Amino acid sequence: MDLRVLGHFVAVYEQGSFSAASRSRFIAQPSLSAALKQLEDELGRPLFVRHARGVRATDAAEQLYPLAKQLLGQADAIQAMFSGRQVKEPFRLGLIKGLGVARMSTLLKQFTSTRDSLELTLVPPEEACDARLITRDLLLPGEQFLPTWVEEYQLAIPVGHPLSLLEKVCITDLADVAFIQRTPCDAWNSLKTLLREAAVSVDIRARIQTIEYAVGLVSAGVGCALIPVHAELQQHDVLFKPLQELQLNREIGLAWRRDGEVVQLLRLLLRPDFLGQ
Repeated sequence: MDLRVLGHFVAVYEQGSFSAASRSRFIAQPSLSAALKQLEDELGRPLFVRHARGVRATDAAEQLYPLAKQLLGQADAIQAMFSGRQVKEPFRLGLIKGLGVARMSTLLKQFTSTRDSLELTLVPPEEACDARLITRDLLLPGEQFLPTWVEEYQLAIPVGHPLSLLEKVCITDLADVAFIQRTPCDAWNSLKTLLREAAVSVDIRARIQTIEYAVGLVSAGVGCALIPVHAELQQHDVLFKPLQELQLNREIGLAWRRDGEVVQLLRLLLRPDFLGQ
């Protein structure tokens, strides 16, 4: 039985879809499907049932999964035992704030697990580093840039707030509205200019830095906030609405100066087709 195919099986079982598993295993989806079909033929039992949202594990897959995990773990242990001490590859990755814990945890797990020798250190983007995940406006001369995410700035509004009833939110609707100011933030500077031009004042209730804290305060009903929106922020007690006079977005991507195998791996992981965009 091919250990690599068992690894493919485990990936499909854990991620619930062939497309997600193919990205994590760096294999084309048709090749992954063919490998799993071969495994099913060897076992004489179907392992997955496809449906519109992915796959469902069969009883045979439920039986195979713990055995496959154990066998793959033992194979890794044997390889580590005889390979001797592995030379670590230090890699410093600069990250801006507000990228989202779940999004970055998934990416960094894939990044580190794909290259066992990697010794990853996360640093602020202004420190010396091998590559950076930044907004385009932070790009320095001589850096290459791979665009990855585009996030629109919108108003985060507590459910039940009067603004949540409006079909469109205009700058004048913000008069005396309780507001959470997130700085440093270029979008806040643009909003402040619009407020001044419209002779509108907001009621600043909190000044914070991170997007996660801003959403948390909005969820608690403290006030509204202007933030860049991505899927991880969606929650039942916060509504997101665009502000009519302020159409801004931020483009996030990978910046680097010197290419190499590790940077190439990170570039591959950040490609839209691997991210499922």
